[in-house]
Amino acid sequence: MPSLLRPLPVKLAIFFLSLAIACNALGWIELTSEILLQVKAKYGDRAERRLIEWQNLLRSAKNLPEKDKLDKVNDFFNLNSLFVDDIIHWKVEDYWATPLEFLATGAGDCEDFAIAKYFTLKELGVDENKMRITYVKALRLNQAHMVLTYFKTPKAVPEVLDNLIPDIKPATQRTDLLPVYSFKEALNKWFL
Repeated sequence: MPSLLRPLPVKLAIFFLSLAIACNALGWIELTSEILLQVKAKYGDRAERRLIEWQNLLRSAKNLPEKDKLDKVNDFFNLNSLFVDDIIHWKVEDYWATPLEFLATGAGDCEDFAIAKYFTLKELGVDENKMRITYVKALRLNQAHMVLTYFKTPKAVPEVLDNLIPDIKPATQRTDLLPVYSFKEALNKWFL
């Protein structure tokens, strides 16, 4: 079995939890060479590169217009991560990875994509009140699915950031998705 699909050992899980706590305390974390070396040793060169590219994205996109931030973040995660079911990736039915776990392993399921996009956009200054993790039914796949939705204004039609398609589209154009519910408050409590 490739190392990508093995569950995290307790020591590494504690490492990621420490990073998540540091992210919360500092706003975002400067990935030190020591952290990058640990990730590289455990997951390889590609994992280290993904984290460096994520850090570069956080630096370079900070002052972009909000629409550009959405596009860059959506593209970054869709192009740098593979979809893998939790049962295969983490050996559990349902696991919500932190953005660091998701990037280090380079894979996750739909909620991992949505969560990573949410926290990255939040770090880039997008108001968390404009974003929701939205539970939908993917009609063509006939299965539950999660996406990140963005509301430019409180009454606007939300834009959908999804790992199923590369383009961000208004929810009115995503007839392949049936919304069930959305939330945001719990994310900050669970992950940070």
